[in-house]
Amino acid sequence: MSCHLKAITREEHLRFVASRPSVSHLQTPSWGDVKPDWRAESLGWFDGGGDLVGAGLVLLRPLPKLKRYLAYLPEGPVIDWGSADLERWLEPMLAYLKERGAFSVRMGPPVVARRWSAEAVKAAIADPGARRLGDVEATGRESGADGVAERLRRMGWRRSESGGEDGFAAGQPRHVCQVPLAGRSLEQIQSGFNQQWRRNIKKSEKAGVKVVRGDHEDLPAFYELYVETAERDGFVPRPLAYFRRMWTALTAEDPDRMRLYLAHHDGEVLAAATMLTVGEHVWYSYGASTSRRREVQPNNALQWRMICDAHELGAAVYDFRGITDTLDEDNQLLGLLRFKVGAGGEAVEYLGEWDYPLNRVLHKALGLYMARR
Repeated sequence: MSCHLKAITREEHLRFVASRPSVSHLQTPSWGDVKPDWRAESLGWFDGGGDLVGAGLVLLRPLPKLKRYLAYLPEGPVIDWGSADLERWLEPMLAYLKERGAFSVRMGPPVVARRWSAEAVKAAIADPGARRLGDVEATGRESGADGVAERLRRMGWRRSESGGEDGFAAGQPRHVCQVPLAGRSLEQIQSGFNQQWRRNIKKSEKAGVKVVRGDHEDLPAFYELYVETAERDGFVPRPLAYFRRMWTALTAEDPDRMRLYLAHHDGEVLAAATMLTVGEHVWYSYGASTSRRREVQPNNALQWRMICDAHELGAAVYDFRGITDTLDEDNQLLGLLRFKVGAGGEAVEYLGEWDYPLNRVLHKALGLYMARR
């Protein structure tokens, strides 16, 4: 099948997204509105009969002082990755983006490579000989993933260097934690939690923690906790304006695209989180909590409510997003991995992000610039 590629309208793009069981929230038209420093465009692939068979949100970031762009398709494009002839999909995209002034293209194929069950991750953490998840036998390997990686290499794509080893660097995480919900009752889901999780949920109920859905007006309360979390965990917080923009853009596209949850106890908000939904996929997006009154376990209460609501929405998966792949006891992110896997989540490794230099000199200059940052 030969594919014809052209820019499509937001409406066409949204209709395509709605026709799929799941598409990353980073590949919806509204995500472009969340990123004002980038110019966003919706691309469509058409088959010989004129039907839209693939779509992608591309973000174009201009180089300072030059009319040349880095083109980025986070967790996309949404095409037939199982196709034996990936060139027919990707070559028209490269040609189109080169014409638009792109000097480099980065994409994140939504292709799963390996999975580790919660039990396998738990055993790996306890194994003193295992340094990284990759050192441990995977519970499952996706048959086509190696073939996709090999075809990309043959076409001249290279795995991106900036993905970072802990899943939290520039770009999107390569390792995530997902709780499967499809075909399971809430009782079955909770029976997959470890003892600590089940105990903490009971504790929060006994203590009277109430989890409520918030609105745009509650974003400052979430933000206050988020800034405290950033200080505690040593990361740079995004500005409040980012979350306001995110709320406005995503809920305008679909009222359920973004939700805000707050855990209250004795008149005080102790924890808050944002949840995103596209089709059958639900993501825990940003979390925030105070160090006060940890003993009433607001974080477990918050996550349990979000998992219950995701289940009610008919979600097939609840996605905790990025996890570290390091099993080093000294790494502060290991606690987060333990927390997420404790909810019965499996570790999932994607193919990672890939770069294609359209102009090698500018691509290399960008690499040096990013390394200095």
